[in-house]
Amino acid sequence: MSARVVTISATFGAGGAVLGPAVAARLGLPFVDRAIPVAVAAEIGCSLEEALAHDGRAESGLGRVLAGAARLPGVSFGGMDVHVPDQVIVPEEEFVARTEQIIARTADAGGGVLLGRAAALVLADRGDALHVRLDGPRARRLERAAATGPDGTPQREVERMLDANDRARAAYVKHFYGADPADPRLYHLVIDTTRVPEPAAVEIIVTAARAV
Repeated sequence: MSARVVTISATFGAGGAVLGPAVAARLGLPFVDRAIPVAVAAEIGCSLEEALAHDGRAESGLGRVLAGAARLPGVSFGGMDVHVPDQVIVPEEEFVARTEQIIARTADAGGGVLLGRAAALVLADRGDALHVRLDGPRARRLERAAATGPDGTPQREVERMLDANDRARAAYVKHFYGADPADPRLYHLVIDTTRVPEPAAVEIIVTAARAV
């Protein structure tokens, strides 16, 4: 039996945004990344910007509520019109719950490759899921991020982005799930993508997904 769901947890500079789509293409599955906050924003009627502020990779937003968001009087989600009453304050716990619902829906509707948002914990009990962690030493992730980022970005800015993103991703998982995203027990595969070339990492994940 092949896994129809692959979750990928990736630290900054580990290449999750590159490997995720490549794995999805090889497996013939949709890649779900930024689609999650867009869909969640549509469901709860808040602005995309506010949703992204509560994203697992955001630098801020934890410990606050989805208050003061620009209201969307009517939005379309999955072919259905969704209406949220004005002046509804959405607690962050509800935001996370809606995100979990969309992750579960994706898994139930044929599967996909899901990047981030603690999907390995949300789908921990699914037998058709493969959970993958991409990581590497900080120094090598810095090199990788600097090489793949916009030209001319100062080294200090790359370091700031790496540290801020790592803290935010870890805080999201710890705050809402009481877990450490670096814990290898959460995953079936842990790959140092600063040493394993991208094509080889993709091949490892695809082979594992087809084997489980």
